[in-house]
Amino acid sequence: MAKKEFEYIDAIEPYEVFQSEPCPKDSDNCRSHTQICRQNKPQMVYDYMDDAPELVGECPYVEVQFKNTRKGYYLNSEGLDLHKGDIVAVEGNPGHDIGEVTLTGYLVHLQMKKSNFHFDSPDAQKKVFRHARENDMQRYYEAKAREHETMLRSRQIAEGLGLEMKIGDVEFQGDGQKAIFYYIADGRVDFRQLIKDLAAAFKIRIEMKQIGARQEAGRIGGIGPCGHELCCAKWQTRFQSVGTAAARFQDLSLNPQKLAGQCAKLKCCLNYEVDCYMEAANEIPAKDIVLYTLGGEWHLFKVDTLARKCTYSSGRDGGFNLVTITAQRAFDVYHQNKRGEKPERLDIEEGAVTNSPEFTDGVGDEALNRFDKSKKKKKRANKNRNNDSKPQDNQGNAPIGNGANDGDGDPDDERMPKPRGRN
Repeated sequence: MAKKEFEYIDAIEPYEVFQSEPCPKDSDNCRSHTQICRQNKPQMVYDYMDDAPELVGECPYVEVQFKNTRKGYYLNSEGLDLHKGDIVAVEGNPGHDIGEVTLTGYLVHLQMKKSNFHFDSPDAQKKVFRHARENDMQRYYEAKAREHETMLRSRQIAEGLGLEMKIGDVEFQGDGQKAIFYYIADGRVDFRQLIKDLAAAFKIRIEMKQIGARQEAGRIGGIGPCGHELCCAKWQTRFQSVGTAAARFQDLSLNPQKLAGQCAKLKCCLNYEVDCYMEAANEIPAKDIVLYTLGGEWHLFKVDTLARKCTYSSGRDGGFNLVTITAQRAFDVYHQNKRGEKPERLDIEEGAVTNSPEFTDGVGDEALNRFDKSKKKKKRANKNRNNDSKPQDNQGNAPIGNGANDGDGDPDDERMPKPRGRN
């Protein structure tokens, strides 16, 4: 059996099959006519235990991912040979749904614990029916083709009812019998009449799910200011509250335009390094501590938290005679003051030599216009070189001919402009 060829790309529609690159799976295990090949699927967990087949049977559940970030855990009661990337038909409510297996084995159990999965809930009894067949995939693609048109039509219906809500996305079930409408609203919305109108318009079962601004950004996707794909679209599933205190700990400017993400909320990445800053802040003297030397008193002016450096000023209300020292040196001076001693200098004595490496950044070193000045200088040098190469007479005057007025009646004299103010 010859291998089918597929292309693995990141597209807006996550379930597309292209034929260009060879499928990395075995020809015996690759169900090419039903496989949805796509690498870097949003929020796909890396299976670092994939090379341990003896642990596959440790968990009877498999993780199945659907459109965008929606996932579910299904019981493999039939004992099917499932692998990451297989397209399966799972139990729906009602009917069945089509999704991709994204995780198997022992890691599924860990993911279920992480997501607070309840084993006594009705969702815990949902099963994997079979590998997706050709007719299943045909119905699946027909249902997916209706999503965009359904979303636009549902927005018109909601606007006609005067509801203060925004329908951000529509997801059809694999068999087309049910659709999930994801909406955003600031307050509580009575959409009972909306469900009736939607069911009458599309002849399907309707389910409404309210999501927040962060979840909407994750479903839409995009590129962040760091140049990478949005965390909420790539891997993040839990959204912790983010406050301006995280920006203050990191000495960031409280500019809403820079701190807000594409969801118009504070960026989730503000919480990534705040613990490191809080830990480093414990190794820096408090702001109200005043250091005393023989030259006077010194007040804390600014702090470089990660570098553990403090800048002190001789004035209380401004930056006067600024001196930058390490946090360890500041503590040493503070302990000397507690013993009643005052050092001669705040910084380290002149005889001391420190070889601590300095942090430097390369901002501006690779600027796009770094070659512009050299080009201008080169043009000037070429121009001066051309002027020097022109022939001159013995007295250093302009060369004769080619428009030079030598006064001998040569035709070249007639081409020269006559001086103004003379007859």
